[in-house]
Amino acid sequence: MAIKLQAIRGMHDVLPEQTPTWQWLENQCRAVVQSYAYREIRMPIVEATELFARSIGEATDIVEKEMYTFEDRNGDSLTLRPEGTASCVRAGIENGLLHNQIQRLWYIGPMFRHERPQKGRYRQFYQLGVEAYGMATPEIEAELIYLSWRLFQRLDLSDDVKLQINTLGSYESRAKYRDELVNYLSKFKNELDEDSQRRLQTNPLRILDSKDSKTREILQNAPKLSDFLSDEDKAHFAKVVDLVKKLSIPCTVNPLLVRGLDYYCHTVFEWVTDSLGAQGTVCAGGRYDGLVEQLGGQATPAIGFAAGLERLVLLMNQKQTRIQNADIFVVLMGERALAEGLPLVEKLRDALPNCVIENSLGGGGFKNQFKRADKSGARYALIIGDDEIAAQKIALKNLREEAEQKWMTVEEIICFFEKS
Repeated sequence: MAIKLQAIRGMHDVLPEQTPTWQWLENQCRAVVQSYAYREIRMPIVEATELFARSIGEATDIVEKEMYTFEDRNGDSLTLRPEGTASCVRAGIENGLLHNQIQRLWYIGPMFRHERPQKGRYRQFYQLGVEAYGMATPEIEAELIYLSWRLFQRLDLSDDVKLQINTLGSYESRAKYRDELVNYLSKFKNELDEDSQRRLQTNPLRILDSKDSKTREILQNAPKLSDFLSDEDKAHFAKVVDLVKKLSIPCTVNPLLVRGLDYYCHTVFEWVTDSLGAQGTVCAGGRYDGLVEQLGGQATPAIGFAAGLERLVLLMNQKQTRIQNADIFVVLMGERALAEGLPLVEKLRDALPNCVIENSLGGGGFKNQFKRADKSGARYALIIGDDEIAAQKIALKNLREEAEQKWMTVEEIICFFEKS
């Protein structure tokens, strides 16, 4: 018996009825980032494993448990990228984009992590990434947060997400805090959950993000990162929070927000929602001033964020965001209409290059064609039958509103859609 071929677990097809939503979302992402003067960069999906081990941190869950890593035919260790920031930094260093320069870059594409698949978390998933280099002041952090807020506004999701923000301080402040946190938690090692026990010596700040009730109880009396921040750290973060509030973005300072990657410092932030169960983070990022130098470049201040497109699509579907597949659906009835209607429709496409026009060429009666027209999502139907060809007229019907059907010439149809 032949093996039934299926998609790999956690990797999904995006079907034709779903792609209009994805395309619309991607177009909104492009429009927003480009309006802030960010330029697109495209990086390889496969990178040297060492890139992620050095940037993300060998003791992180991603590197320890989640990366898709393999040896190629030359014996080199390669990895499907689990996130985009490290690749973007590598590309910036390699191509001379970062040293003594200001760069605003963005990318969109698939990432890969071997996690337990569940709603909103897949093994192949898509992200919008936005990265800014060469700017050390709090203003760029506020601008990047507002850029993400503007994206949610454009997607009509601003009521569905909430901003959480925190500071990790400088790398020096964080190192001092890390030592004190380990000393405190070591006293309760046997009471911590299994993941937290493992992280105690490798990535202790991630314990602050534990969902285990007993661990969270222990953390209530743990040292606070805020007590280890320098005056300069505090002033920097206070300016970021003040700017965010001046931009009228509601936010909550969450002292337990640490992010899971080793390269973060100073401001970190997440946009979270209550609508997707456990997968509540839809967009997250922060400052990573040491990463460029860590990967072999010159010291460069940097900040960025990534937004999960699958989770945005889930939110949009919950709100039943309607995305039109087509502007116009053409109903063709009769042999003469089929023969002469095709060149007529091509004339419309020449005159209306920004209109999406779907031609009904699958046959069927009037009723079946109108079912397809409604399913297409088009706002208007153009009806071309033998009578219309003889009269050199086209019937225009609004599929989404109650309106009287009209008969127009081709020129009148073109004029109508140019104005609408």
